[in-house]
Amino acid sequence: MSIWWSLHLRREAASVPLARRLLLGTMETAGVDPDVSYELSVALGEACANAVEHGGGQDSGDASAAYRVTAYLDGEKCRIEVADSGPGFPVPDSGFAVRHGEQCPYSVPQASPTAESGRGLCLIEQLADHVDFRNRPGHGAVVSFDKILKWRENALLKVS
Repeated sequence: MSIWWSLHLRREAASVPLARRLLLGTMETAGVDPDVSYELSVALGEACANAVEHGGGQDSGDASAAYRVTAYLDGEKCRIEVADSGPGFPVPDSGFAVRHGEQCPYSVPQASPTAESGRGLCLIEQLADHVDFRNRPGHGAVVSFDKILKWRENALLKVS
């Protein structure tokens, strides 16, 4: 069995915990290991916060004042995608992928140890098994990431 859901959220700070809670509830119901669920929820929170901050125009009536979150739990893997309608990533090509343990190539100045922001995309890279950052020309940025799931013993969707 697999589960997928998609949310269309306003670019407001309150949308971030809403997306995290929906993911955590889905994972708990399915029987995913709580540590894996927590790591994915932190990564999702970072991707959503990035979409809220950088994902489009400021006019709340504007279509760019929203972003989309899609999550797939299928077999032994969870894939999450966050898409916004902002200017996209400042990279020379259309995107880049990062595998777990690789150096995050995102071209932003290194955050100082006391900075309160600037680490989100690299944190996602540390929490996920595979991350893909890409631009959709004229349509914003997409952050997608995968993680191999671990299951509780009594899991509803546990893969044998």
